[in-house]
Amino acid sequence: MPIRGRNLPGLTFSEQAARGLRAAVWLVLAAGLCPPAHAQDDASAPKPIVSDEEFEKALPPLDGDLESIEEWEAEQRRLEEQAVLKAGAMPMRVREDAEKAAADEAAAISRMPMIDDMGEPVPLDSGLDEPLPPLSEFDLEPVDAKALGEDTDLDRQLRYDWRIDGLEGLQGTVSESDIRSRFRSISALDDGDGDTASGTQLSSRLTADRQLLADILSAAGHFDAVVAPAIELPPPDGDGRAAAILEVQPGPQYVFGKIAFDAPPVEPDDLIRRYFPLKSGDPILAEDVLAAEAGMAVGLPRNGYPFAQLGQRDILLDDETRTGDYTLPVTPGPRSRFGDVIVEGEEVFDPEHIYVLARFKRGDLYDSDKLDDLRDALVATGLFAVVAVEPRETGRDAGEGTQFADLAVRQTRGPQRSISLSAGYSTGQGLRAEGSWTHRNLFPPEGALILSGLAGTQEQGLSATFRRSNAGRRDRTVELALSALHSNYDAYNAYTGRLAGRISYDSTPIWQKKLTYSYGFELLASSEKSYVFVRQDRERRTYYIAALPGQLGFDTTNDLLDPVRGFRLNLKLSPEYSGGDQNQFYARGMVEGSAYRSFGDFVLAGRVRVGSIVGTGREDLAPSRRYYAGGGGSVRGFGYQELGPKDPDANPVGGRSLVEGAIEARYRFGDYGVVAFVDAGQVYESSMPGFNDIRFGAGIGGRFYTNFGPVRLDVATPLGRKEGESRIAVYVSIGQAF
Repeated sequence: MPIRGRNLPGLTFSEQAARGLRAAVWLVLAAGLCPPAHAQDDASAPKPIVSDEEFEKALPPLDGDLESIEEWEAEQRRLEEQAVLKAGAMPMRVREDAEKAAADEAAAISRMPMIDDMGEPVPLDSGLDEPLPPLSEFDLEPVDAKALGEDTDLDRQLRYDWRIDGLEGLQGTVSESDIRSRFRSISALDDGDGDTASGTQLSSRLTADRQLLADILSAAGHFDAVVAPAIELPPPDGDGRAAAILEVQPGPQYVFGKIAFDAPPVEPDDLIRRYFPLKSGDPILAEDVLAAEAGMAVGLPRNGYPFAQLGQRDILLDDETRTGDYTLPVTPGPRSRFGDVIVEGEEVFDPEHIYVLARFKRGDLYDSDKLDDLRDALVATGLFAVVAVEPRETGRDAGEGTQFADLAVRQTRGPQRSISLSAGYSTGQGLRAEGSWTHRNLFPPEGALILSGLAGTQEQGLSATFRRSNAGRRDRTVELALSALHSNYDAYNAYTGRLAGRISYDSTPIWQKKLTYSYGFELLASSEKSYVFVRQDRERRTYYIAALPGQLGFDTTNDLLDPVRGFRLNLKLSPEYSGGDQNQFYARGMVEGSAYRSFGDFVLAGRVRVGSIVGTGREDLAPSRRYYAGGGGSVRGFGYQELGPKDPDANPVGGRSLVEGAIEARYRFGDYGVVAFVDAGQVYESSMPGFNDIRFGAGIGGRFYTNFGPVRLDVATPLGRKEGESRIAVYVSIGQAF
């Protein structure tokens, strides 16, 4: 391997190389890389490839016999000293010739090729011979520290103010205040709040903010903007503040020139352009471009192109016309229709039930919004730990220039069982706690078994419910329930067994529907004790009731548990037959409406309810089927079922009609809120409400807002309180009163 280096005075290069090689071999031996002498005596040790005698003969001859590195180095120093002495005695011309010859030899050696470990020459980088670019071409913009002297201490601690100069003449659609606001939100100088910083720290913050401001101006279409940083220091012996300055020359704002899309034809022809609202002459604003491209990325899959992809945009700026020609590559992929469902992972639902949840049919034009809706419907069942739905290209022809896109549904089974608990308190009902155990998929698909228990000071009960969600169609629920309940109120004491079935189309916290309905049946057997006026005593009677209840609702509010705008209407009608001690046909009906209006954090809410029972007298009605008023969900300020006609012991007996109304003023601040309210209502013995003798209750309440709805605490008092009525009534529950 050639050795590259400079010649030492008084020693030719070949002699120097030979001595270096000899020294290197000596070092290898000295370092123990060759086997030591005692290892050579071992019969098991490997024999040397070359004997010492042969190795010595192969070495180039030396002028002297150097026995050690120290002696060799001493010889080199001696020769160098002699050369220096000779050089000093040489004539100037001879000395110059010698130096030139040495330089030529060193240059020749430097051009000698390097040899790699395999003996092959290693090419030198051609760029080494090229001159370095001038320093002016490097993007180095040191901070100009004004009034800095040579003795400036960069570790000096400073308090500082900062400012931006030059934005006053900004021309364009983005205002000076917008630029300053965006800068201030993420500025390192502003984040430091002018606190003490060293000169180095201040310079670093200023340099970072210089780039930040340039980027903000560029995003606003000012691509020629120039930002120069500077620092003005206070006197060394003063207590003043430094000034960090960004001097701006914003330049003109660029606008769009030509706008083009590199894409094959799509259907309809203007689909791509439809989702890109920008046009020639509009300013080139980064946020507008990103928003338009995002709209296109969302819009194409909504219109049959699930595999559309956007390429890298290109904006060609013209500094003479101050315009930018915009080009965006678009690969729309095949126009597609919904195909087959492919189930992957742990199967919870089969493809057939997944299509029950979908709001589209096989063969419909692909729409990503409908796919997102299907994904939400799967999540809402609560049966998945993880579920994902994505389209897959198939290449199968679907007619009319389209292809089928299959839907891959990856499923991971989630917990199938759950336990829920709730509790509340209200005057008249006392404490009340409910709990339930649910197996949500005991009877697949979505067939749930729910076991519930109720324990309270005035009610106790057990129930079992079978419920199938999404039964045959999306959002349809079928329920069958069996329950036993004991109720002990001032109005009546009842032991009731109930078998009921219902088919419903209800709102859920995820999908709140405008139109809801339900219909079903009830079979009841109830033993009830209440006051009988004709006998002037409390008696127990047995009732067997068959009913066909139905409900129709219309809802335009924005939230189920905490509405702030919109209105609700609800109609209930239940034709019933009562057998046992009395055989009667009658009908129970009720109409209820509520409305909500928001004024910022202030909400005004109102409610009206009117009910009527026709076809029978009050004495022939089971006490549990009569109307009552009073309590947390009725007229606050009064006890549960407290309003209306009473027996001689001042216990309520219920009636065949009622009217109720309420108005609330709600104010929310953060997660908390306060409410002021006035409720009104009355129960009448007649089948039509008389709207007379209306009782009022008023109060205030507190709200704590959670992700599942507000927790409310209301305190109310009856207005015009009568003997026996409580001064204060307290109600605690989840959700607004209405």
